[in-house]
Amino acid sequence: MSTVEAPSTTLAADDGSALIERARKRSRQALARADGLLAVGLGVSFAAAAILGGFYLPEVRPLSVPAAIASVVAYALVSRVRFEVGNGFAVATQLVLVPMLFALPPRAVPLVVALGYVGGELPALVHGRTPFSHLPLLLADSWYAAGPAAVLAFASNGTPRWSEAPLYAAALGAQFVADFVPSAIWSRVAWDVPVLTHARSMRVPVLVDLALAPVGLAVAISAGPRLWALIVVLPLVALLRVFARERQVRIDQTLELSNAYRGTAMLLGDVIEADDAYTGSHSRDVVDLVLAVSDRLVLSPVDRRCAEFAALLHDVGKVKIPSTIITKPGPLDDDERAIINTHTILGEEMLAQVGGLLGEVGRVVRSCHERWDGLGYPDGLAGEDIPLPARIVCVCDAWSAMTTDRSYRKARAPEAAAAELRASAGSHFDPAVVDALLDVLGLE
Repeated sequence: MSTVEAPSTTLAADDGSALIERARKRSRQALARADGLLAVGLGVSFAAAAILGGFYLPEVRPLSVPAAIASVVAYALVSRVRFEVGNGFAVATQLVLVPMLFALPPRAVPLVVALGYVGGELPALVHGRTPFSHLPLLLADSWYAAGPAAVLAFASNGTPRWSEAPLYAAALGAQFVADFVPSAIWSRVAWDVPVLTHARSMRVPVLVDLALAPVGLAVAISAGPRLWALIVVLPLVALLRVFARERQVRIDQTLELSNAYRGTAMLLGDVIEADDAYTGSHSRDVVDLVLAVSDRLVLSPVDRRCAEFAALLHDVGKVKIPSTIITKPGPLDDDERAIINTHTILGEEMLAQVGGLLGEVGRVVRSCHERWDGLGYPDGLAGEDIPLPARIVCVCDAWSAMTTDRSYRKARAPEAAAAELRASAGSHFDPAVVDALLDVLGLE
């Protein structure tokens, strides 16, 4: 099951940390008014559909109150076993949902799931870890149960058997559709995430459900409508909880390391600003542009973070360039230009001494003044041989330089700077990056 509150994105091998950190912050923040209204709409639409289904879908079997209560409790427990992935999480609720579909009337399952989900989140709501404005999202997260419940209410005879595997596959497909639609609406409207991007982000939850659904079905076939079908999966759930906790600890450690790298980068940025106020403020301006362009080009989390740090540190090597050259009030002569062109190599050397992530960023810093046509420095790289984060920094760096007052000239008007970027696209700059920047700036 994926979550409407934080649609998941595939966790990069070493850098889902930024996405997870963002998701954690969102889970603790109250929803803005517009997002709150959308959440209420999604939650109310689920409640209405679940209630109508409870009245009008065929009754495959009578409702057992003890089984319903046990299902609510079991679902509440399982819903707390969450594997954080990207900017969301995957939950092992399939282990309980599938047996529930055969232990209860299918038409009652969506409401039971909603009660269990709210019950599982109740401690966090009471203690303020989850804002009450998120409550409608808990209902909306239960939409996924409506798909298989409707399929089985109409097509199943009520007794689980392997011979009906095609029917159960259809029910699973209906689950994915019922899960995707409301979460895609939330992602698109609340977070401006394109539908195709959201579809790609759901791969991990879908894979989790595909892996666990046969286990849940095997339990349901073995137990039939008997109540102990829900109890037998609890040891497996407890084991998964141990794994989830271990993963959470590793993520916490990764976040601490990531924040340490970011703190180091910010400290180096302060060093740049202390040495040359223009270079420091210019680097911070470039960071904002680079992040916006990176998001427009849908960079991977690893490349986005690399681009962010490279934007902040692309001029770090200038601290080793004589200040008389850096602050010269006129154009540089050939010898001075040759000296200042070494700052990318000096920057790479400085960051290599820090090592780790910043050592990797140093290789991007080295390439931030390469040109698309191969006439840049220091290595004469061309086209896509230049790292994409470096190409982004190069364009954003040029825009910031053109639209900022310098010691030897006044800033250009945005329209003139945009015209210069367009004229140099395909020679100095990557055309796709130029288009993305102008789109971000509203100058396309």
